[in-house]
Amino acid sequence: MLTIIWHSRTGTSRALAEAAARGAGSAARLIPAAEVTAEVLLAASGYLFVCPENLGTMTGAMKEMFDRCYYALLGQVEGRAYATMIAAGSDGYGAQAQLDRIVTGWRLRRVAEPVIVVTGAQTPEAILAEKIPDTQSIAQAEMLGAALTLGLEQGIF
Repeated sequence: MLTIIWHSRTGTSRALAEAAARGAGSAARLIPAAEVTAEVLLAASGYLFVCPENLGTMTGAMKEMFDRCYYALLGQVEGRAYATMIAAGSDGYGAQAQLDRIVTGWRLRRVAEPVIVVTGAQTPEAILAEKIPDTQSIAQAEMLGAALTLGLEQGIF
């Protein structure tokens, strides 16, 4: 089962996670980062982490999920598939690098290139405003969810 773990402040990451879940169909579990437990992560065969970049790093809620679950999973999830989607105002690379660094300890295996959706929000008003990803980003999220599920079902990863 693909578990899609998400956090969103202004809507972009939530919309991307929901689109990925639509693409994945009934073989996926969509769950907010605040509700994730070690048991949820252990029950999954693959993961899609979706969050915004805030101040050059992943959001605190996503980091807190890793803080809460990290040590309980050491030695138990090696080789499982993962992918990421980051929503960012300008580049998203800080959040992406931080997430990759954290899951290195779990020995997860990246199975898709990182997806970074740049919103272009640069003013305080634009950064704090609700956002809706463009149709191309939504389609990309749906395809990623479908591809991850297919790969897991067929034992490709």
